[in-house]
Amino acid sequence: MPDVLVAGAGPTGLLTAFELERAGLDVLVLERDSRPTTQSKALGLQPRSVEVLADRGLLAAIEPHVQAKLPAGHFSGVPIDYTDLPTCFPYQLGVEQAHVAAAIEARLRTPVLRDAAVTAVAQDADGVTVTAGGREHRAGWLVAADGGHSTVRTLLGVEFPGSAARISLVVADLTLSAKPAGVADAWSLPAGASGYLVPLSGGRHRTIVFGEEQQRLGRDEPVTADELQRALTAAHGPDIEVGEVLWASRFGDAARQLERYRHGRVLFAGDAAHVHLPVGGQGLNLGLQDAVNLGWKLAATIRGTAPEGLLDSYHDERHPVAARVLVSTRAQAVLGVPDPDAAAVREIVTGLLAVPEARRAVASELSGIGVAYPGTTGRATDVPASADGRAVLVGATVPAGWAGRVEGREGAAPRLVRPDGYVAWDGGPGLDEALRRWLGAPA
Repeated sequence: MPDVLVAGAGPTGLLTAFELERAGLDVLVLERDSRPTTQSKALGLQPRSVEVLADRGLLAAIEPHVQAKLPAGHFSGVPIDYTDLPTCFPYQLGVEQAHVAAAIEARLRTPVLRDAAVTAVAQDADGVTVTAGGREHRAGWLVAADGGHSTVRTLLGVEFPGSAARISLVVADLTLSAKPAGVADAWSLPAGASGYLVPLSGGRHRTIVFGEEQQRLGRDEPVTADELQRALTAAHGPDIEVGEVLWASRFGDAARQLERYRHGRVLFAGDAAHVHLPVGGQGLNLGLQDAVNLGWKLAATIRGTAPEGLLDSYHDERHPVAARVLVSTRAQAVLGVPDPDAAAVREIVTGLLAVPEARRAVASELSGIGVAYPGTTGRATDVPASADGRAVLVGATVPAGWAGRVEGREGAAPRLVRPDGYVAWDGGPGLDEALRRWLGAPA
């Protein structure tokens, strides 16, 4: 019997499984699809996510698929310079989500169980039973990382409060039979107008359109090649020609978030816990950060070494971060509305974001570099994660009773670094208190 079941083999579910396996646990990932998706989906890794993937030795497998290093993010199409961020990776990586997921999945000990759609969930005092793919699976815990339309969330009857979509957009992977010279030859940031177009691998292109026609059509209306042709012609002129539509979907700016990320022995992560306008790859990056925050805390809970309240601190630390992203993406949606009043607000905001202090504040949020948690002093960008999921103590002797949970390393600046990379102690008195707060009592 595995220690943990994970519902959903997207990047969030896979990285959660990776974190748990790294800590020595047995994990089974359940995925409804029969094979890994080829859809591009999210296209950007923000600097904080790049740090995390590099720390865990996962970045090397992703780098061959990177199409661009973008030295800026954007706020509803307004460029936000990243070059002075305090990180070794002051840029976004332009890479298809499918390649990120594949790199993580390749490192799992236990293969993903596919064709395993979840149809029932029951929990008791000792564990969780999940029916998936017609079979029952039992584990001590379940992590629901099964997306914005989470089946686990529905089966448990967990409410998903928030605001409904007000605007409608279309995202599509397609081929082009013809295009004007200079259009979508290389990756670029969105400019805030409908018809965003970038090249993908294999001769494909990604587009996002949100004109008047998209606002008139219902959410369930199929996306046709003719609709995309009209939108791209309006954006790029008559010389562009749509070939084959490989994948397309309508989405909006709905913003929803669970009130609690933990429900008994079920924990929610990624889009299953929060949805918003998928601008700037924020959803992918939020989910990856959920995974690295949750993984070590759940592992310590299962091993019986977690201090009181550690697992619940997953919600306490991550819920406010996602809530702030929902505020940000809702604001960006308003600025993107094709309306004269919204255009006037956009002009003012663009001017404000040219002020260095404002630009740095927004860059810190969008990139994830500014994320901090109570009781920590930021993230250690120069301390790679321990191979076995332990915390890392730099520049000090590991006290007796802690070797099983703390890896000692040499260094000039003493620090205790949590398994997710955040600094829990940075010298002076208080090491024993920090160890007990985050790692429990000594053996």
